[in-house]
Amino acid sequence: MFGKKRKIVSDIDTLIGKNTVITGDIRFSGGLRVDGHVNGSVTATTGNEQHSLLVLSEQGVVEGKIKVPYLVINGVVKGPVHSSENMELQPGAKITGDIHYKTIKIHQGAVVEGKMVCHENTQPEKLITYVASAEEQKEKAE
Repeated sequence: MFGKKRKIVSDIDTLIGKNTVITGDIRFSGGLRVDGHVNGSVTATTGNEQHSLLVLSEQGVVEGKIKVPYLVINGVVKGPVHSSENMELQPGAKITGDIHYKTIKIHQGAVVEGKMVCHENTQPEKLITYVASAEEQKEKAE
């Protein structure tokens, strides 16, 4: 209604079951739900990455970096987490590592051991440089 609408993935295309252990990095697009254990990074692929969603259930564990636009965590993460759009930390979330986010919703019971960095303003702040006049520089030198 007030600007462009972004399509958020609500369908889960891929499921990693609770008895599954994956060693290695995962690159995906669409929706991914992790109920098992991943030893490696989980990253949304380029191209469709702005619409990708990762859901980490309460049985799910990721030991590595996560970098996706949309993220729902209710399990364990040991590593840095990057969400370029929206992140939700549900009551069972336990994160050991820094969190980088644009918007975040944290439920009571979620635990974060690390820094939380908001990237809402993607443009760097303007820096102002003061240049002293010749007269001021002369006074300072004396």
